Amino acid sequence: MPDTPHGERMLTELDHLRLSKLIDGTPLPALEALLDATDVVDSRQIAPDIITMNSQFMIIDADTGRRQELTLCYPPDAAPGAGFVSVLSPVGTGLLGLRAGAVARWRMPGGAEGGAQVAEILFQPEANGDYLR
Repeated sequence: MPDTPHGERMLTELDHLRLSKLIDGTPLPALEALLDATDVVDSRQIAPDIITMNSQFMIIDADTGRRQELTLCYPPDAAPGAGFVSVLSPVGTGLLGLRAGAVARWRMPGGAEGGAQVAEILFQPEANGDYLR
């Protein structure tokens, strides 16, 4: 995953804390780099057009133009075939903290590159008053 300059992505304090605990001694370089490079804000201050944990959003595949609805989740809830993408997957890490309209890029374990534009945020917990999800 390319370097992420500050200001390009945002996380809530709670998401940052929970994701930092996921790392806890496990080497997860992409997630570690993302956590180090993101701006962290209070849950009540996150813009409603940013992908936070448990957000539902629509992406447009960069290669095929295919639209797909996804939900960013924690590893135990992942079900890629049903659109539930783990934050620890290359796709999940690539999308976390991005704003609607941004383009995400990621590298799959086999080396293939992928990418998608965040078309719209369909549901964000914080925008709906859920600051603890």
